[in-house]
Amino acid sequence: MTTDEKTPDLAPTKNRKIRASVLHAARDVRLESRSLFPPSATDLQIRIAYTGLCGSDLHYYNLFRNGDILVQEPLSLGHESSGVVVAVGSDVQDKWTVGDKVALEVGLPCRVCERCKEGRYNICKDMKFRSSARGFPHAQGTLQDVINHPAEWCHKCRLPDDVPLEMGALLEPLSVAIHASKRAQLAAGATVLVFGAGAVGLLVAGVAKISGAETVVIADIDKGRVRFAVQNRFAHKAVVVPTRKGTSIDDELAIAKDTAAEAGKVGSSNGQPVGEFDAVFECTGVPSCLQAAIYATRPGGKVMLIGMGTPVQTLPISVAALREVDLIGVFRYANAYPVGVQVVSNRSPEYPDFSKLITHRFTGLESVPAAFEMAGRTKDEQGTLVIKVVVENGEEKRPML
Repeated sequence: MTTDEKTPDLAPTKNRKIRASVLHAARDVRLESRSLFPPSATDLQIRIAYTGLCGSDLHYYNLFRNGDILVQEPLSLGHESSGVVVAVGSDVQDKWTVGDKVALEVGLPCRVCERCKEGRYNICKDMKFRSSARGFPHAQGTLQDVINHPAEWCHKCRLPDDVPLEMGALLEPLSVAIHASKRAQLAAGATVLVFGAGAVGLLVAGVAKISGAETVVIADIDKGRVRFAVQNRFAHKAVVVPTRKGTSIDDELAIAKDTAAEAGKVGSSNGQPVGEFDAVFECTGVPSCLQAAIYATRPGGKVMLIGMGTPVQTLPISVAALREVDLIGVFRYANAYPVGVQVVSNRSPEYPDFSKLITHRFTGLESVPAAFEMAGRTKDEQGTLVIKVVVENGEEKRPML
């Protein structure tokens, strides 16, 4: 038992040395020592147990940028994390104890702007988000041994005994799916199409399914991914989208129409073709998918914009306008973690098997470069799908410094 565990009512009073995985340039990750201050009165000190690697992390790793956001200083990546409390700030000792298992919500909004006051803190202009280079100095990510984090943005992982703590690291991308479903306001019995069968697309499909959608169809160019989605109960039906590219915008739009029509041929629960969908969740950011999403949506339906891909696109906007198809943006999440804990705790056979999303695990911060290399692949050497790569810190196996 550590000193902190023996005195859970006291926060440490001295700085401690920790290890951190730090990105210095594209594909240049170094394991370094950092000094960590004691937690403030409203902070928890958390030993990071698991961190899932996200697509934005992968962009930073490969390019030292994410779109037009440039990294300006050494940056620890990682923001999909769960861990264990090792010290508690003086003002929050009535709510937290050493040993509590937590999932970290790593976006820190200002809490005073109009968006924050109305509960939409995810679009706060002054948001500080771990592992993002949008703000400067950058908010360092969770690929570190131990971090201090505001208790307000920690969520207790009261998971069943048969649900491992690594599932807490899935709550961050799962919250994106929960937030998207809330914004879609799906009616019971809705028909849904999801473009993209990566981790976020699978989660979006799964949340739509358990939210009462009658038919959830998932579409992707990868046959293995859509098969995975159906076999593991994330979607009812699947469509493999052929890789086609036109030579003009007219060609591209014609291909998009064909893709939408193929998706609409998939049968609903009554055996009839779906036709047009009540809601289409676009999780790729690829122009051809967003074009097809507009064509695939029924009059008065919704297209949910989730994928962060090509920033400027040519769209059949009149098709959306004349049919009153709403294009609805989805950015991160707000007030979704408590629901997420309930979702991953539910062992109903009707629920998706969320544990299957974690396909590859790496142990120790020294394995971070190899983990990123795997996360950039679609299949490993054995032909297994790569969906979600998780780094297990391994810190709990070593004595506290």
